[in-house]
Amino acid sequence: MAENPNPTPAAKGTPNRYAFMLRLRPGTEDAYESAHRAVWPEMLALLKKAGISEYSIFRRDDLLILALRADDFESTWRRIENDPVNLRWQAAMAPYFAPIEGLRPGERFPMLAEVFYLP
Repeated sequence: MAENPNPTPAAKGTPNRYAFMLRLRPGTEDAYESAHRAVWPEMLALLKKAGISEYSIFRRDDLLILALRADDFESTWRRIENDPVNLRWQAAMAPYFAPIEGLRPGERFPMLAEVFYLP
């Protein structure tokens, strides 16, 4: 898996910043936002246990930008992907997502390179 090509260099002991894009199926925006106003506590705990912090999702129409901090995106995602809680969450979220286009070889998600950050 190709990581974010330019994770923000983190201060010692601070996780890197990563961002990627997803698209919603037309007409699912309200339901998607509603689901994220009530993310399951066990899903939130899993994300934190895997080392994810400062996780945000931004939306403009059907475009989602997801941004988070983690030591290493790929190893963090491997800790989450087959967990039963994540599998249930992904199954619940799958109807909202449009097919992912523009993936580069080895990418799970279309990763964004951070070109500027003001801490």
